[in-house]
Amino acid sequence: MNGEYLDILILAGVAAFIIFRLRGVLGRRTGNERTPPKASGRAEPRSPSDNVIALADRDTKAETGKGKAKPKKALGPLAKGFAAIADADPSFDPEDFVAGAKSAFEMIVTSFAMGDLGKIKAFLAKEVYENFADAVEERLKAKETLETTVVGFQSATISAARMEDRNALVTIKFVSEQINATRDADGNVVAGDAETPVDVTDIWTFTRDTKSRDPNWALVETSTPS
Repeated sequence: MNGEYLDILILAGVAAFIIFRLRGVLGRRTGNERTPPKASGRAEPRSPSDNVIALADRDTKAETGKGKAKPKKALGPLAKGFAAIADADPSFDPEDFVAGAKSAFEMIVTSFAMGDLGKIKAFLAKEVYENFADAVEERLKAKETLETTVVGFQSATISAARMEDRNALVTIKFVSEQINATRDADGNVVAGDAETPVDVTDIWTFTRDTKSRDPNWALVETSTPS
């Protein structure tokens, strides 16, 4: 029995010596230790047994996509133009504008053919009115008449919109079916066709002073695709 106690005492002494040596090594630096990593600002994940509720931080939200602000959709030039005009004139609506422009197009084209510019003068910028007036005068001198009928529209789309100082400018591309015929003094068709409709493409630009009380838009430029 005494031998067993002696063995136990010997083992206890050896264990105490080993623990003492370990404490001596772990309690001081030897110069060969790695530099501890810098704190990342994020707590290390705990095991479920820690009984801690983890709260998602900003980094976690960014990684998972939760709580992350959605990037704003970039606006194209046309959308930016619409926004700029709407800022200056809250009543501006692209769809309503196109509908009104189609009615104006038909009225202007028909009145021009008839030579009745007084009816449409308020809807024409000064330079456009003068150009129309010159064309009507040339037609009268030649003793010719122009017959125009707008059968319908293939399309009418806004191709540009912008603000210049206080003036809004909107460009529309019209593709319309028209019957056009020019007759001489004897009534003979000298240009066009009095019966067959053809597709005609016109590019018109309208403008309006957004600070003016006058709600009308004026035709400021006309052109055809080259």
